[in-house]
Amino acid sequence: QVQLVESGGGLVQPGGSLRLSCAASGSILEVYTMTWYRQAPEKQREPVASITWGGMTNYLDSVKGRFTISRDNAKNTMYLQMSSLKPEDTAVYYCSANIHRIGYSNLVNFWGQGTRVTVSS
Repeated sequence: QVQLVESGGGLVQPGGSLRLSCAASGSILEVYTMTWYRQAPEKQREPVASITWGGMTNYLDSVKGRFTISRDNAKNTMYLQMSSLKPEDTAVYYCSANIHRIGYSNLVNFWGQGTRVTVSS
């Protein structure tokens, strides 16, 4: 079985920083594109940033210049460094990854359980 576990959320003041982590574990052959999503109260889930196995990145326009996505392929772990946080960044942040499992030929998209980020004074 494969699991994605997020960590690093919490309460932070506007202008502050947080670093989220997402670790994939289990019967993994390879982890391909990894993506951070977020869902604010009463809003649809939206992609925040993504990173390919080779390190190519994409960002939601509203977080460009403030958030940095990275990954450690040896650890099957993805990070999201969030700086200059704003109240509108408040949401539950989820990680998602396309994973090639040992013993299977297809890629499957897995999700973590989410970590809450609250930006408030």
